[in-house]
Amino acid sequence: MAALALEPPAPAPTFEPPAPPLDPEPIPAPVPAPVWVQGSINDGDLNALALLRLRDRLKEQLVEYKAALLANQEYFTNHLKINIIEEKLIQSATKNLQKSIEEVKVSLQNKTLALQRVQITDALRNQVDHNDEDSRLILETMKQIGLLSQAVVEYQQQANHKEERMTDIKRKRLCLKVDEGQKVEQIQTTMDMQEEKPASVNVSETENNKLEQEKQMTAVIQNVFQNLIVGSGVNWAEDASLKAVVLRLENNVCVH
Repeated sequence: MAALALEPPAPAPTFEPPAPPLDPEPIPAPVPAPVWVQGSINDGDLNALALLRLRDRLKEQLVEYKAALLANQEYFTNHLKINIIEEKLIQSATKNLQKSIEEVKVSLQNKTLALQRVQITDALRNQVDHNDEDSRLILETMKQIGLLSQAVVEYQQQANHKEERMTDIKRKRLCLKVDEGQKVEQIQTTMDMQEEKPASVNVSETENNKLEQEKQMTAVIQNVFQNLIVGSGVNWAEDASLKAVVLRLENNVCVH
């Protein structure tokens, strides 16, 4: 068996002491910004200030414009009111002037007619003084004119009197219609009340007497109304409404 060769043992590790620490590197100083960068920053601040100032200036101008607009609106409104008042005054003055012109025209026409009448009267008086055929005809014509004027006045008075009578008759006819309507309504109400009662219920003697009195009173009133219409002298046959009232009264009287 071959013998194994022994190797020499490995040398023990040696420990070297640590190296002393090196000095720390100095921190580099900040590099200043370039000049163009500094200029851009300053320009931005200036632009912001300029915008703020511009905004304030715009606000002030806006307030001034609003105030000016309100002032212009007030001025325009006042001016418009003044124009309306002036227009109304002009219209009123125009109407007054037109009225004055019409009054002057009427006065002038009346004065002209009066002057013409005076001239005609003077000419007629001079002609009458001649005491000839023409003057005699003029006197007769004047007498006829006087008679005709008197007749016109009388007819006018008669017409006024007839108009007053007609107005009085119309008023009475209206009262008759109102009274007739009330009485007819009362009678109809009484008849309706009687019809609503059951047939088995007998009407008392008092109610019958009351109904009979109402009928008699209605007949008397209708007779009075009919006599008023006939006695007024109005030709009721020519008036359709008045004729209908008279015929209705006659029918009611016949029924009662």
